[in-house]
Amino acid sequence: MKFLKKLGLAVGFAASVAAAPAVAQSALNDILSNGVLKVGTTGDWNPMTMRDPATNTFQGYDIDIMTELASDLGVELEMVPTDWKTLVNGVVAGNYHMTGSASISPARLKAAGYSSSYTAVEMFPFTTEDKLEAYSGWDSINTPETKVATTLGTSFEAMVREWFPDAEIIVVEAPARGFQEVLSGRADVFITSNIEGSTLLQKFPNVRQIEVTEARAPTPIAMLLPQDDQVWINYVNSWIELKRTQGFFEEVALKWGL
Repeated sequence: MKFLKKLGLAVGFAASVAAAPAVAQSALNDILSNGVLKVGTTGDWNPMTMRDPATNTFQGYDIDIMTELASDLGVELEMVPTDWKTLVNGVVAGNYHMTGSASISPARLKAAGYSSSYTAVEMFPFTTEDKLEAYSGWDSINTPETKVATTLGTSFEAMVREWFPDAEIIVVEAPARGFQEVLSGRADVFITSNIEGSTLLQKFPNVRQIEVTEARAPTPIAMLLPQDDQVWINYVNSWIELKRTQGFFEEVALKWGL
């Protein structure tokens, strides 16, 4: 009788173990096992990530950060091309282990995790020299006569819809960019971060920043990570803190003029 009772307990325990859900493997284990860190990047955010279409190679602030992370992990770095509208989906689906820099937003937080922030941006409006006199301040942009261009799936798209409800919103899909619509004359205004804005002012002599009393939407920047992978999130956050202490982020920012 005792034997049967013990046998029943053993069978029950084995059944419960078999029925228990498998513990998901962390991205960290996958990276170390396969020797590759896969990073999703759009390649269209100067100077954070820029893709050379001729060679399909990337350079920029993000790329330097990810190269350092891969080096410290002792693995190869693989940049996975993506676009803004599928950036979060790529992390969720496991197409890459993380992304490069992305603004922290409530919408993205619903589906993905974030690393600790290591830099921040704030938003300004821009136009071309021939249209600059028509605008002074944020309110001057919010008119039915103004065409505001933005890129599908970016944080900028949500911002312009909120800030300029009376304006005509022109949404383009990557690899097209909102600022290109303004440069071509198909739109009047675009908004972007102080980081990208400074590079566009240098690259395109016709671009002008619209004078405003203050910037809008100061936003921390971080890496997107799988939401339920706390092991990987902990590793990345500890790495960020270590590199911040060593002055690494300051050095990379200085290199790229941030």
